[in-house]
Amino acid sequence: MLHSKKIAAQQVLNYCLVNDVKSVVISPGSRNAPLIIEFNAQDTIKKYSIVDERSAAFFALGIAQETCKPVALLCSSGTALLNYYPAITEAYYSKIPLIVISADRPKHLIDIGDGQTIRQVDVFRNHVQFSANLSEKNSDENDTLLKRIFKKLKQFKTPIHINIPFSEPLYETTEHLLHQVDNLSELYKSDSLLTETPIDVDELQGYADVWNKATKKMIILGVHPPDKMLATQLEHIAKDASVIVLTETTSNVHNTDFINSIDQLVFPFSNEVFKDYQPDILLTFGGMVISKKIKELLRENPPKRHWHIDSNRAMDTYHCLTKHFSVSISLFFSQFFFLTKAKESNYKKLWITAKKQREEKHEEYLVNIAFSDLKVFQLLSGFLPKQLNIQFSNSSIIRYAQLFPWLKTQKIGCNRGTSGIDGSTSTAVGVAVAGKKQSLLISGDLSFFYDSNALWNKYIPNNFRIILINNRGGGIFRFIPGPTTTNTLEFFETPHQLTAKQLCEMHHFEYKTVSNSNDLQNELGSFFDESSRPKLLEIATPKEKNALILKDYFKYLSESL
Repeated sequence: MLHSKKIAAQQVLNYCLVNDVKSVVISPGSRNAPLIIEFNAQDTIKKYSIVDERSAAFFALGIAQETCKPVALLCSSGTALLNYYPAITEAYYSKIPLIVISADRPKHLIDIGDGQTIRQVDVFRNHVQFSANLSEKNSDENDTLLKRIFKKLKQFKTPIHINIPFSEPLYETTEHLLHQVDNLSELYKSDSLLTETPIDVDELQGYADVWNKATKKMIILGVHPPDKMLATQLEHIAKDASVIVLTETTSNVHNTDFINSIDQLVFPFSNEVFKDYQPDILLTFGGMVISKKIKELLRENPPKRHWHIDSNRAMDTYHCLTKHFSVSISLFFSQFFFLTKAKESNYKKLWITAKKQREEKHEEYLVNIAFSDLKVFQLLSGFLPKQLNIQFSNSSIIRYAQLFPWLKTQKIGCNRGTSGIDGSTSTAVGVAVAGKKQSLLISGDLSFFYDSNALWNKYIPNNFRIILINNRGGGIFRFIPGPTTTNTLEFFETPHQLTAKQLCEMHHFEYKTVSNSNDLQNELGSFFDESSRPKLLEIATPKEKNALILKDYFKYLSESL
């Protein structure tokens, strides 16, 4: 087995192994040759080569999102590293552990006019938990930095950045390990933060007393992976008639007594109407919340108390935070629900009654609507396989998804940390490569074409599927207030006449296109069958009608209350 002669490369690999890294995404280059050689020498790590660094980073993010394990990224010096930045920010706000390892030029070559050279030290300082600039030769100093940075990774589960200057020659190899840290696993284990400290019982009892007296309590769960224990804990606490639970598609929690489509219910609410639904206590946890309307309502009508649960960050999303419980969600509820008592109230009944009325109006409206984005989502929610990983792109796509029910067996994902359209497809490919279930990406046209290099990936499994909803531009800008009142709409929505046909031919995807309900239903009947190639189904919808139908939909819903 050939190893790099660069000690720093060997050290980094050792620390990755100890920290359960099973995958590395390599962006081809020359300055990172020592890292490529060293990682290639380790059979227990799966290795992927992705040319486009922006796509590579989102691909790694998808793998980490699916496996819940840290994934390493390797790149050369120069602008290659900067192309990782969009995915790093997404991982930072979504709490996904990426290990960014960049090769650099020696310090004496920086800022003297040498090629492929930029200031790489601490370049991601605002969006990584910790950065370390290693020495090429001082192994003791490197050990100190690596122990510290991987401890941060374990504690915060957010990206870290390791920068390593390498001097030439870069390709020298040896059959021997030149440096080995003795008892590395024991050293790490003794300094780890694997055991959480429970909340002080007396302190928590004080908050439970306040909770038990309140008659209007709201729980909001944002982005979260499927979690059976959490679902059980929420089901227990929500039996209280004074508690209502609001979730979203990306929460991966299902219960008929929860409000699973927030916007469907609250979008038509005025501040005056919401006064009856305003909570006394708001309890929040999980990742970002998609519904802009619920944020507006709670910011303008704040609860008396807002408690947020997160082991690291105090998220004051609603501008009224009064308490941050710095523990994991599972630990909080395992302590808290033993202290709670049911309170007589009609608060939950108020919400559930409104939910049922909205659902009836929802079904009535959908019966005769024309073919449109909304109609497409109605059909998709009823025709997709039960066992499926579904990734949604951002903007209007994920918002449409909030209006329809999805199955408990369908795992839902979306890059909501920064809510960008830039890496949705690459992330979905990473999920498909790492996942055990068949994977589907449902994407809008701008997001898909923006990230078309995601298809330049030799690891895409044949059972991967893409449903592309093409409304010839950024359809959301015809719905939100503002853009249509100007004479510059073309600069907001990016009109185009592109289709995915040529891209599919180039990347060996099976391609079909439809533009009406009957053809869509017929194609969905066999779309998920086994095949020798991945498939893409492009659905053309009418740009001019989509926004009008959606606005009319919400107007129709508002008539129920």
